[in-house]
Amino acid sequence: MKVVTSATDLPSGCAFVPTMGALHAGHASLFKIAKNQSENVVASIFINPLQFENEEDLVKYPKTPDADIEIAQNSGVTHLWFPRREEIYPEGFNSVKAGPISKLYEGASRAGHFDGVVTVVRRLFDLVKPKLAVFGEKDFQQLKLVEEIAADVSIVRAPTIRESDGLAMSSRNIRLSTEGRAAAPSIYQALSTATSETELREILSAQPLLTVDYADFIDEETFLPAQPDTQKVRALVAGWINGVRLIDNMQMVKRA
Repeated sequence: MKVVTSATDLPSGCAFVPTMGALHAGHASLFKIAKNQSENVVASIFINPLQFENEEDLVKYPKTPDADIEIAQNSGVTHLWFPRREEIYPEGFNSVKAGPISKLYEGASRAGHFDGVVTVVRRLFDLVKPKLAVFGEKDFQQLKLVEEIAADVSIVRAPTIRESDGLAMSSRNIRLSTEGRAAAPSIYQALSTATSETELREILSAQPLLTVDYADFIDEETFLPAQPDTQKVRALVAGWINGVRLIDNMQMVKRA
């Protein structure tokens, strides 16, 4: 594996996985999917300042470069790129506006977040010139918005990877206290058992350490509220434990 700091050292036409580092098994699963698609797998590690609406959250974002290199090397990455900020955002760079879906759910709670996400993804795509990129369904709203601006890059969806107790893997999980970590799987438990929005919210409200931001059933194509005849229903949940924002989602199937 080559560790590089400039996009000029990357192979074009690769499979690409953009990350913000603090890698874990969820990222490793994306790398392995990419490896099945291409001989050359490029992963980037860049903590994107444009998608943080809270400066404190940006500062606290975990940084584990040595462990990241080891995980990437063991998971099929051929080129690990640590871009410099000035390479991603040179003077006069063009920002991108996310589509209407960006105003809902995460976007409603985090002003400007998705504009920052699609801007950095578009810049990364322009620099790397991949044939495909792999994104996890754990950040489902982000995935939908990236698909809208991908244009010349094929987007491969990857399933959410979970801990043994169901908690969706996230770099933020390490910021949870012992008690918070024990409470966090309640989100997965609610998603796994609820048959309606009302039941979903009732189950989540039973966890005293969780402050719910939203818990909704949506049409996963339009992000509008799910209706009785909606073909693809997905539940979206977001909230805070120990001041750490946790998000999760799950496609809903009819349950007895």
